[in-house]
Amino acid sequence: MFRMFTQLFNKNNKEIRKRIYFTLFCLGVFCLGTTITIPWASVVYENLGFLEIFNLMSGGGLKNFSIFGLGVSPYITASIITQLLQTDIFPYFKELKDQGYVGRQKINKITRYLGIIIGFLQAYVLCVFYLKGADTFTMLKTALVMTAGTAFCLWMGDQITSKGIGNGQSMLIMAGIIQSMPGVFTGAYTGLVTASETAWMGWLFFIMFILIYILIIVGIIWIQLAERRIPIQYANRTNSAYGAQQSFLPIKINSAGVLPVIFASIISTIPSTIVGVIGNQGAIDFVNKYIVYTSGTGFILYVLLIFLFGYVYTFYIAMNPDDMSKNVNERGGYIPGIRPGEDTSKYIANSLGKLTTVGSLFLVILAALPVLITNFTNLPSSVSIGGTGILIVVGVAIETYKQVESGLVSRSYSSRRKRLK
Repeated sequence: MFRMFTQLFNKNNKEIRKRIYFTLFCLGVFCLGTTITIPWASVVYENLGFLEIFNLMSGGGLKNFSIFGLGVSPYITASIITQLLQTDIFPYFKELKDQGYVGRQKINKITRYLGIIIGFLQAYVLCVFYLKGADTFTMLKTALVMTAGTAFCLWMGDQITSKGIGNGQSMLIMAGIIQSMPGVFTGAYTGLVTASETAWMGWLFFIMFILIYILIIVGIIWIQLAERRIPIQYANRTNSAYGAQQSFLPIKINSAGVLPVIFASIISTIPSTIVGVIGNQGAIDFVNKYIVYTSGTGFILYVLLIFLFGYVYTFYIAMNPDDMSKNVNERGGYIPGIRPGEDTSKYIANSLGKLTTVGSLFLVILAALPVLITNFTNLPSSVSIGGTGILIVVGVAIETYKQVESGLVSRSYSSRRKRLK
């Protein structure tokens, strides 16, 4: 890693440095926008509850009703919807997926328009909930400004992808989470040390909080990098040849990333949103008692949703065993000891199922920590949400590091070829 940082200042890597500076500038604009509150809107001083994860991704902008309050979270929701539509159930989106680059461009365009529509709906519902006493025109103005902020964030994310170091939307989410982290530790210090009756007990709990955070980071890095490599043999290659390398089919433990947690959080918000708009007090009490994930039954439902979407996303979107088996067979490869075709698909599905179970269980632990800490301590939900946020930050950081390293290696190889010529 240290060698990569030293290579960045090499005169041959001037273009990569420009891309990094451009990315940092865009992230700075995003962080600045999350602090600009809409003039006629008010700051939400109460806890957002199940919306804390979206507030975290926007750098606290949602709670401040800033112009970037929604960030790119509507785009994330739209991406999940369009990915689900690409299954065999919806032929049109399945055909777009099979068209390659042209089809992906069309899907991306649909996702952006859908994200803006979802952003306006989310913004208006938030205004109804938190801008109490405001007239309809003020709510519409606020929703339009927040929707425009989302559209600008999507454009800026595209600029980071094309002119920066890549992963534009993910980089904005990571910037929002990192921006929120000082507030997380400040809130933990206030809740554990300042509010404690005895100073030494408060400091002990605060140190334990930091150690748990470090352990979570180490565990997330291990899960993100861990993978099972299924050996693949090709008919036109031989492992006994000089310099030959063994081919593998890598399967990550957590192929779905953080999407199952986000999807479960979105599903959990739907009943609360509906009863909040209706305004029926009996329905609101029922949802708060049995559906919201801070309740006992709601927590069980929340965990089941994470497991369910973890399997659905992994098997039908991220790594379909039938498609993987087909790709291996088309390239003339096979798994030693396994017959091509249906047996290969079953073998991959069995391995993928075991790894998905471990990955989903890890996601459940990360998602359960905030709920348990909130219920058994006096810490606000904004402090205890860190597990999911760190998962996003670590995943994006690892992917960005690999992209920058790949760019440095390719430019180093090109410069060597020029010198040899």
